[in-house]
Amino acid sequence: MRFSMFISVLRSLGPVVIGISLGFTLSLLSVSWTEEACPLEGTKEGEDVTSGQDGLLRGARKPNSVSAVSDAESQEGFEPRIVPYKQVQPSAPKKVFRAKYISTELGMRERLFVGVLTSKNSINTLGVAVNRTISHHFDAVAFFTGSRNRKVPHGMFVVSHGDERLIWNMFQTVKFIFDHYINEYDWFYFVQDDAYTEADRIKALVEHLSVDRELYMGRPEEFIGGEMEGKYCYGGFGYLLSRSLLLRLQPFLENCRNDILSSRPDEWLGRCIIDYTSTNCISEYEGLEYHHYELGKNSDPSKEQNEQFRKALTVHPVSDPEQMYRLHRYFSEIELQKTYDEIAKLQAEIKNVSVLAFEGNRSTQWPVGVNPPFEPKSRFEVLKWEYFTEEEIYSCIDGAPKCELHGIDKMDVADVIDTAIEELNKKYMPTLHLKKQRLINGYRRFDPTRGMEYTLDLQVEVVNQKGHSRSITKRVHLVRPLSLIEIIPMPYVTEATRVHIIIPLTAEDRSYVNHLLEGFASNAFETSENAVLTLLFIYDPEEAQHVNHDDIFAGVKNQINVYERKYPAIKIPWISVKTEIPSQIKFMDIISKKHPVDTLFFLAHVNTNVNAEFLNRCRMNSINNWQVFFPIHFQEYSPDVAYHNQPYPAAVDLVKDAGHFDRWSFDEACFYNSDYMATRSQMVTDIQENEDLLESLDIYDMFVKYSGLHVFRAVEPALHQQYRYQSCNPKLNEDIYHRCIQSNMEGIGSQSQLAMLLFEQEQGNST
Repeated sequence: MRFSMFISVLRSLGPVVIGISLGFTLSLLSVSWTEEACPLEGTKEGEDVTSGQDGLLRGARKPNSVSAVSDAESQEGFEPRIVPYKQVQPSAPKKVFRAKYISTELGMRERLFVGVLTSKNSINTLGVAVNRTISHHFDAVAFFTGSRNRKVPHGMFVVSHGDERLIWNMFQTVKFIFDHYINEYDWFYFVQDDAYTEADRIKALVEHLSVDRELYMGRPEEFIGGEMEGKYCYGGFGYLLSRSLLLRLQPFLENCRNDILSSRPDEWLGRCIIDYTSTNCISEYEGLEYHHYELGKNSDPSKEQNEQFRKALTVHPVSDPEQMYRLHRYFSEIELQKTYDEIAKLQAEIKNVSVLAFEGNRSTQWPVGVNPPFEPKSRFEVLKWEYFTEEEIYSCIDGAPKCELHGIDKMDVADVIDTAIEELNKKYMPTLHLKKQRLINGYRRFDPTRGMEYTLDLQVEVVNQKGHSRSITKRVHLVRPLSLIEIIPMPYVTEATRVHIIIPLTAEDRSYVNHLLEGFASNAFETSENAVLTLLFIYDPEEAQHVNHDDIFAGVKNQINVYERKYPAIKIPWISVKTEIPSQIKFMDIISKKHPVDTLFFLAHVNTNVNAEFLNRCRMNSINNWQVFFPIHFQEYSPDVAYHNQPYPAAVDLVKDAGHFDRWSFDEACFYNSDYMATRSQMVTDIQENEDLLESLDIYDMFVKYSGLHVFRAVEPALHQQYRYQSCNPKLNEDIYHRCIQSNMEGIGSQSQLAMLLFEQEQGNST
């Protein structure tokens, strides 16, 4: 009983006791302990007593206590002292180095570098064949040779060491890797140009190897004579070197050049690696094998049945480029079939899993693994099907109801029909064999979510195993899926390029010059836009005879003088040309000779409203030696039609009732002078045969027919043209004349506006 009472009291008082004890403990810990003198009995006031090393006295004092010295004594010996001021010189801030690319700053490297060992005699044959078969698979491929011809094959990165000694070239090749690529790649693959490399398999092998392993991998070969221990990698079948191994070898490369004698470069490199890194060549590592195959003389790859050949990463020796291409085709077919098998396996797995879904097999889309069809949200989004037969298609670019199938469209239809018959035979053979008789109906449409879809009604002859046949109609559905999208590298362009704007003027254009100069002054002169306006005065032979006393462009020249006085820093050059038939090419021949080759031209019309937004797109879309730009301007409708019985607006908006993009006009063009000159030179032979060619072609046709440049044509919302009825010259090419007529007809107004005018006219006539 007493014990229980004691426990209850302890429970109530225990926290209090513990708290008090903890408080005292913390208070003691917060006191600063020092060795301070304490006054003893018998000492005089002011004397100090210190505790020695043997610890006579120790005491605690307050943190703010001071030594026992009187104020008078402390001030008696004080002498003031001037401390000179020294200005602190600010140190130059340390420049922080930031890498250009994130991968460099994070130490990320590419996976594989490929070096092809070639020679002056074989680089244009076997070297080109190797480049065509592997360069599009690897990030970096370099060709190393002792000396090279003056003409290097196009599209190949060739490093010439300037010497035909094999060992010297091998040394220089490894040194070149150390100097330029050792910090950019994890693996280095070297191969001779007389070996075929299955690029995808080499990449797959490297992907499964650890980057920190010191690995020397290829086909092991014993040294000549057998005196040296270890094995080197035979160069004919190529070999892999890890970056970590090369880094270990780097300090000893000069020693290898001076100390190791050998007649073969692969043996020399192998001895160097073994001597200084103690790493032997191996063909297998952690279950990964370096498969190779030695090809017999005059062997046909299609007849090789050896399993080792089918699994090979490299095949050696290859005697000529034709054999290289045959090998590439053989192994590409193997890889393609392997891909098809993997796709079929994935499709089967999707079907098996879809059974467990809520909707069962209906949840899978056809074809399996391809995106589902596009689902329109309104009637305006419904995709249009095109009807076709084997000879004709009923949807033409020019708006005609029917036109003949030709070119790529005819090839597309033939390929789809052949594929349909082939797939039907795969499904029904050997029970039934189907033969195509004719295509009854064909439909196709382009679905942006998955590709081109086809529906075919085929009349086929069905033959059974007994030889009996009959004709039936079979409907099939096919899809040509969109393939992998690739990013095409484009050359770098800048918006700082000066644009030279060329405006051809005839006598009929004089009244529009004032509006042109007013718009250009506000958009370019006042904003200091990096552009130069050049006017081209076109005289016919009769007008040119009176130019001295009755110049038809005298008023325009006076307007130019007014603007040059208003803007003293601006000059508006002009050029006079006499011709009977206006031709863009003839005009540009004259202008091209007066400007440097790197000049960017914008050939425009007098009614074109030029602004800074479009000029920037002209700079970005015109790429020297790569691309020319032909914008499609927004053509305003006739104000009398578009704003019938309405006031004219101060500014025209980009709406369907105000105008349209004139796809029949090719007057505006952005291109570099060098591209024009190069394309113009390709016409010399044809002009000698046909002197009227310059009048029958415009700039657009010239670039399309005679240049290998990209012709980029797109709608341009920043490029407007006021309405004006053009006078079409019948002396020009028939196509150019037809386009001019069509542009005038479609530029009057929209169909609804013209219909309304006709309706009002009919109403007026009836009353």
